[in-house]
Amino acid sequence: MREIRVIGDPVLRTPAEPVEGFDRELRRLIDEMFEAMYAVDGVGLAGPQIGVSRRLFVYDISGRKGHVVNPVLTVDDPEEIVDEEGCLSVPDRRAGRPSYAPVARASGVTVEGFDRLGRPVRVKARGSLARCFQHETEHLDGRLYLDRLSKSEARKIMLKA
Repeated sequence: MREIRVIGDPVLRTPAEPVEGFDRELRRLIDEMFEAMYAVDGVGLAGPQIGVSRRLFVYDISGRKGHVVNPVLTVDDPEEIVDEEGCLSVPDRRAGRPSYAPVARASGVTVEGFDRLGRPVRVKARGSLARCFQHETEHLDGRLYLDRLSKSEARKIMLKA
């Protein structure tokens, strides 16, 4: 099983490369990503989080399950909602779980990309699914949710990682 990369690993701060081949290897990678995500009770996982610098993520949240290859995110409703957000790649080692902090995110987004076979996908999302899409897309750009926090808040979380 693929190991979740944690803060400090350079792959998490490197923008991911587009996926070019929609082949058996990609399908196996997506299956492995779901396996790794479920093993740690996650709801979303991006390629860099398992050390694969490719633009794809998987999700299973709020009754919606899927994956998006080469996602492009568009904000539909910019009204920001602040809610607790965690990240598998930023663990709270003392608590034995991901770290959490309040993060502001757009309340509505659309993500467009491709499925494992190269067919176009388009998913409109609100609430926790929209939050997940924004979080995972930022991973693909080499950003972490810590980047949205004040320096003092981010520092507190880093001390627990």
